Order: sequence, then structure tokens, then C-alpha cells
Amino acid sequence: MPHTPSRHLAEGPRVGIRHFTYEDAAEFTARARESKDLHHPWLFPPDSPQAYDAYASRLIEDPTKAGFLICEKDGAGGSGDGGAIAGFVNINNIVEGGFLSGALGYGAFAHAAGRGLMREGLGLVVRHAFGPMRLHRLEINVQPGNAASIALARSCGFHLEGFSPRMLHVGGAWRDHQRWAITAETVTSG
Repeated sequence: MPHTPSRHLAEGPRVGIRHFTYEDAAEFTARARESKDLHHPWLFPPDSPQAYDAYASRLIEDPTKAGFLICEKDGAGGSGDGGAIAGFVNINNIVEGGFLSGALGYGAFAHAAGRGLMREGLGLVVRHAFGPMRLHRLEINVQPGNAASIALARSCGFHLEGFSPRMLHVGGAWRDHQRWAITAETVTSG
């Protein structure tokens, strides 16, 4: 039986990560619509084909961004051969030079929530960022009331660095955020 190459950049036991494509619009937006209750009031991923195209375009074409889909490896329910999309992780504001850093944004979709798939996928993205992407530091900015996101950041080795009042404009208002971070040395040293 011939070996079929994986579309994934990295794989864990249950998920793989791959880049966004324009062809993911139908599945991604359907998952976003199904997950509105889970995401509100923290996150507003694109839920229409037009919004997805603009969103994906930034992640695909802008060198200061990198977008990753977390896909279940069982192959069921997904578009193409990549498995169902369980969630996504974006690295935004990638700065090279002396910083080699980026800011993460992420979300699970409702069908995958609470199953540990985001933890596995976020870990893969972190290792990919510190490996092939050659970044040194990643940060996550989380609203203080978002207990699930804080738990995910902590479980993946991120450490609380501080608090920033009215840091990001989310859902129509400036919101306070906790700043969580991890460096390459933390991951490579265990």
C-alpha cells in the first residue's frame, strides 16, 4: 500500500496542524457558527465566506502572521483529507530581529471543546514556532474572565507576566487582559 504524505506540519497522537487555505472556508465558517455560544464574549472568528476570505488572506499573505488549523487525525468529518477542524491558532505580530516573537490567538470549535485537542494542537504550534519558524518568545493575551483560555495557557507552559488594562478592542469595547508568555528555552529545557 503506497504511503500518502500528510498535509500536517506537525502531528500529535490525535491532531495535526496545517496552514489555513481558502478551501477551508465552508467548514471553518460552519464550525464558527456552531460555536458562537462557546466563543461569546471572548472571540469572534469569521462566520461567512466573505469574512473568512479576508481573514485567511491576512494569515496566508502577511509575513507578520501565521495561521494554523488544528485538525483531528481520524479523518472523519473534515474537508479534503485533513480531518475535522477542531480549532485554530494564529501567531500575530511576528517580529524578527532582536525580538523573534509573536502573539497567539486561538479558539476551539464546540464539537472539540473539552477533549484536550486544543492543548495538543497549541503544543504543536508552540514547538513549530520555536523550531522551523525560529521564534524565541510567544505571548497570549487573555481576558481575566476567560477561565478556559487561562487554563489552556497554563497547561501548555505559559507563565503569567502581568496585567494590561484596556489592552485590546474586543466585542466593541477596550478590554483588560492578562499577559502570558513562554520562551524557547522553557520548552527545550522541559
